[in-house]
Amino acid sequence: MVGIKIEDLTVIFKNKVTAINHADLEIPKGIFGLLGENGAGKTTLMRVLTTVLSPASGTVTLDGIRYSEENYEKIQRKIGYLPQEIDLYPNLTVQECLEYMGDLSGISKRIYRERISYYLEKTSLSEHCKKKMKQLSGGMKRRVGLIQALLNEPEFLIVDEPTTGLDPEERIRIRNLLVDFSEGRTVLFSTHVVEDLAATCSQLAVMKKGKFLYSGNIGELLDQAKGHIWICKVKDETMARELEKKYLVSSKQYIGSELQIKLISEIPPQIECGSCEATLEDAYIYIMK
Repeated sequence: MVGIKIEDLTVIFKNKVTAINHADLEIPKGIFGLLGENGAGKTTLMRVLTTVLSPASGTVTLDGIRYSEENYEKIQRKIGYLPQEIDLYPNLTVQECLEYMGDLSGISKRIYRERISYYLEKTSLSEHCKKKMKQLSGGMKRRVGLIQALLNEPEFLIVDEPTTGLDPEERIRIRNLLVDFSEGRTVLFSTHVVEDLAATCSQLAVMKKGKFLYSGNIGELLDQAKGHIWICKVKDETMARELEKKYLVSSKQYIGSELQIKLISEIPPQIECGSCEATLEDAYIYIMK
């Protein structure tokens, strides 16, 4: 069953910039990745899906409910949102902050307190619940943000760049939490960090300049780059720079005294090299270029 269906969606800002351009997308149940560089239109799409922004044209439906003024309240009750920038009441404790958000959500005190207790345990924040928000690390604030997004037990959870600026341990923790929370829900995970999607989801869309270049299974995206990824070794950085002028380079790494380079090219490069398996990052660069 489709969770979200987007048809011929166009968003035009007041300065006549087209942020989303006649886009079509289906987001199924489970965790779904939205990948694209900064400025691709990802955050604009989040704003449409959270009912903050109305499109110029096109339709969006959530489990068959059409996005329109008369349905916004009903849709908002089904949505949880974790924005990229989190600034939750710095002088309140974690517990006070979440209880205040619970009050605002219209859920009964008994239910939201039960959920807060459950999610504090789930996110390993129980022992920090009496700390003020301003005392928390970036990763802890993201976890509190995730709890507030889940207080109304949303059917559709939207997370915008949830791992940006976090250390590797916190990134893994947030990714694992999102996988756990995606059971029985639709989770839209928007990011420009390819590694995060490789670790969390099997379905994704790639966005560029307001359009979707790809939507579907990660395996099929990898297949598109198959036979176009090459590995070669050069003696020094000077030779590497020469190759970068001719080919797309997805990675460089010193192996002993030599520099190993991964190239993306439709045909075998004019240098001794071997074909290799594509990673999600390789496939992303391949279809973007």
